[in-house]
Amino acid sequence: MAQPDKPATPAAGRANTKKELPERFRQHKHVWVFVEQERGQVHPVSWELMGEGRKLADKLGVQLAGVVIGPPGPAVAEAAREAACYGADLVYTITNEILAEYRNEPYSKVLTDLVETHKPEILLLGATTLGRDLAGSVATTLATGLTADCTALDVDADGSLAATRPTFGGSLLCTIYTLNARPQMATVRPRVMAMPERVERPLGRLVEHPLAMVEEDVVTKVLRFLPDRDQATSNLAYADVVVAGGLGLGSPENFQLVQQLARVLGGEFGCSRPLVQKAWQPAERQIGQTGKTIRPKLYIAAGISGAIQHRVGVEGADLIVAVNTDRNAPIFDFAHIGVVGDAMHLLPMLTEAFRRRLSPHIRDRLAG
Repeated sequence: MAQPDKPATPAAGRANTKKELPERFRQHKHVWVFVEQERGQVHPVSWELMGEGRKLADKLGVQLAGVVIGPPGPAVAEAAREAACYGADLVYTITNEILAEYRNEPYSKVLTDLVETHKPEILLLGATTLGRDLAGSVATTLATGLTADCTALDVDADGSLAATRPTFGGSLLCTIYTLNARPQMATVRPRVMAMPERVERPLGRLVEHPLAMVEEDVVTKVLRFLPDRDQATSNLAYADVVVAGGLGLGSPENFQLVQQLARVLGGEFGCSRPLVQKAWQPAERQIGQTGKTIRPKLYIAAGISGAIQHRVGVEGADLIVAVNTDRNAPIFDFAHIGVVGDAMHLLPMLTEAFRRRLSPHIRDRLAG
């Protein structure tokens, strides 16, 4: 009796479309992570990417490298040492006073030169405001592919980077390949990947690269630095406890029930995309593919349907509790605990129950 054919692997499915990699790209090796720092502070997404880059490098049997760009001084040196502690085998550094503040022109120039000189096969950047700006200009200059806002990264059977991201308004997931150019580039949003364990280890090989330009070559000038408004008011992406509400709340006035529960639990509050679109909540409170990605210990979603756009922003949570009147809501497919009920009744009950049972000490511990 004939056996059914095995499902084709992604690499096999692309066998008829993939062209031979041009000769000039065959020397490209190793996985690089751009270590983003602004005003001397490394963005945590860099270390999250270092953990993911380590997995990719190990699968490919190549080295993992960190790339640190900035002004001369201790910040770059410290970032290079930390990169080693998060798994980098070697670190490339570029220091110059021109690089004291992020400007697209000098950063793109030096990163492009570095890639053309040392030829990595994969380059990962955080999907932050800075990372998106830099990644786009570098990919364009190098004439290579860039997959933005990835939610998963892997290496296919033939060694190609498989970069997965939501598409069609967040309703589907697709995996994208850069088959005939190098490096293969991707950006990943903060909190999508788990933070790897930091292990104290000495810095390995350090490669210093020069910047072939002077201040007079740079058109843009930094006059003043204004931090994002939500940086001082919201810690949503890194909160250990998050309570969020959706259209199931019925009206903007009812959102206070979400805020009250979050306050009792010592956590942050967020919302789904429709609430931002209706101007019930500001954009910095949105959770999902087009908002914040979160990885809390506890996530309570009230009146949120749970479409893929929202799912990719919360599925890294340790415990997801969903409250919805629709027992067929998609959120119940990935929630750890699902409650079919009216959030208008359940949220006040939960708030009062936690208020009675949680001491200030426990609330502080939950809040991290």
